[in-house]
This record gives sequence, structure tokens and C-alpha cells, in this order.
Amino acid sequence: MVALIVLIVAVLAWRHLSSGAPASGAALQVAPLRPRAPAAAAGAPGGAVPQIVVDVVGAVRRPGLYRLRRGARVADLVERAGGLTRRAQRDAVNLAAPLADGEQVVVAVHGSAAAGAPAGPAGAAGPAAPVSLSTATAEQLDTLPGVGPVTAQKIVAYRQEHGPFTAVAQLDAIPGIGPARLDELKGLVVP
Repeated sequence: MVALIVLIVAVLAWRHLSSGAPASGAALQVAPLRPRAPAAAAGAPGGAVPQIVVDVVGAVRRPGLYRLRRGARVADLVERAGGLTRRAQRDAVNLAAPLADGEQVVVAVHGSAAAGAPAGPAGAAGPAAPVSLSTATAEQLDTLPGVGPVTAQKIVAYRQEHGPFTAVAQLDAIPGIGPARLDELKGLVVP
């Protein structure tokens, strides 16, 4: 009798698993399946999805290096890093910003120099750390010397239309930024 019950349970479990329905919600949801991109759409040999490597530091639960699919956003990175901590200054993080390979995303902590006004010597113009052209908000770009609110918005619009910056020299395509302004911004911005 016990053997018959075990056999029935095994058959039902096999049918349930082979039908594609999850056996138990928690057990199968730990590692969700990702849809595979067709080889032609992936743009990489063998149909592999192109990846980028990004570093996240600051007020996230698990800072470090992460591999993400090309086209991922800061929100994807923060999710992979376990989410924001309670100390994170949420309004200083542009979760919609696209990520670029080799980029570092700094999630500011409330009260830190990165969270408030730019640190640096008194009277210094511009931010203390380089500003990422691919992730900075218009407000952060506006802190750069010679970049006002209008030009900052043009940079954001360019990024939304053309994707993340891959080189600082791409700023030359922004109306109002020429060679002299590019020289002034060297060292203050990164792609």
C-alpha cells in the first residue's frame, strides 16, 4: 500500500514537472530562467548575450563587480547588488541611466560628501570626483564648469537618443560644447 502511494506521488510529480509548471513557487523562483536571445539578435558569436562588467560601491547591500547584459540600467545593477541600504540617498541615484562596460556607479550615503555639495577646496569649481556622462543627472552635469542647465539637458537628451557615452570626445556632438570646453572638462568627466 505504501509503495503504491509513493508510486502515485512520483508519477504526479513527474507529470507536473514535465508540463513546465513549477513544483513549488519558492524552490524554482530562486534562479529565474532568462529568455534566450536568438543568435542573430545577440550580436555575439554562438548566440551568447553580450555582457558588460560594472562596479557598484556605496550604499548598496552587496557592493562589487557585476556582469550584466549590454543595455542594462542602474536599476538592474542595484537589484543585483541586493538593493539600496537605508542610508542610501535615493534621489542622488538615477536608476534609469544606462550602464557602460567598465563603469563605476557610486550610490551616495546620506550626509556623505558625494551626497551633498561637491567636496573640495573652498571656491573650487566643479565636483570632487569625475562625473559619469552615462549616468549623471542633469543637475549633476550642471555642476561642471561651463555647463549650465540647458547644456546639461542636451547631454541627457543625447545620451537617451544615442545610448551611453563610450568616450568623453563624444561631447563634441553636443551643441554648445566645442574643443575649448572639452579641454576644460578633461579629468572632470568620464564616459
